[in-house]
Amino acid sequence: MTTVSWAAWRRHFEDNARRPMPPPPPVDAIAPRWRPALIHSLARFQVGEAGEGRIAHQIDRARLDGVDADYRAALKLFVREEGRHARILAGAVRALGGQILRGHWSERLFVRGRRLAGVRLKLLALLAAEVVGIEFYRRAACRLPPGELRAQLEEIHADEAMHLEFHVDFFRVHLRGPGQRLCFAIGWWLVAGVASTLVVLDHGATLRALGVPTHDFARGLLARVASTARAALEPDHALAVTRRAGQGPTTILRDAA
Repeated sequence: MTTVSWAAWRRHFEDNARRPMPPPPPVDAIAPRWRPALIHSLARFQVGEAGEGRIAHQIDRARLDGVDADYRAALKLFVREEGRHARILAGAVRALGGQILRGHWSERLFVRGRRLAGVRLKLLALLAAEVVGIEFYRRAACRLPPGELRAQLEEIHADEAMHLEFHVDFFRVHLRGPGQRLCFAIGWWLVAGVASTLVVLDHGATLRALGVPTHDFARGLLARVASTARAALEPDHALAVTRRAGQGPTTILRDAA
């Protein structure tokens, strides 16, 4: 059975929570032709980052093996960190001249699907959201000129990589037998497939405007989905994080594309 130090994750999120909020980024260096596309995508990701609060309350009532007080605290801190991302993205959207969305069809579809599911399936959906977010933020940041907006997207990308490992650790603990592993594999490819299709449909125009071919983005996303499945099913498979003895998670960001 895989064991995980949820206390280390709690310390990681507590340390992150002490970071000051960055101000809205100056965007003078952003090409005017890119701004409508960036507004389109960042506003939609902002809605998604702001919508994770329900599970933080549900986890207190859930009875799951391997879940302790440190895990519950870490999950709530994760939700707060996602809220921080939402505020950063809101500042970026406004700086670019856009407006914050009250909702969006893809986000509503994703949320409604999660609400029909139990805690495990909701965590699976969160895992898929991290995968698509990581790939988008990485690709977008790489295309932007050096500056505050790029730095903020890179920070969100780094946080999301840690979130991915955090959720993978949950499934590493819970996938104990062949039946559970098979159910996870089927569920993961279904949920991640839907999430990947939605992000390509919704943000393909933005990626093309930034000079990222849609097929290249899709290929990188597929590689990341496959790597995440391996990480959950094979405890020795390295994903994005290593742990040193006596320390919390240590980021090692690696490109899957």
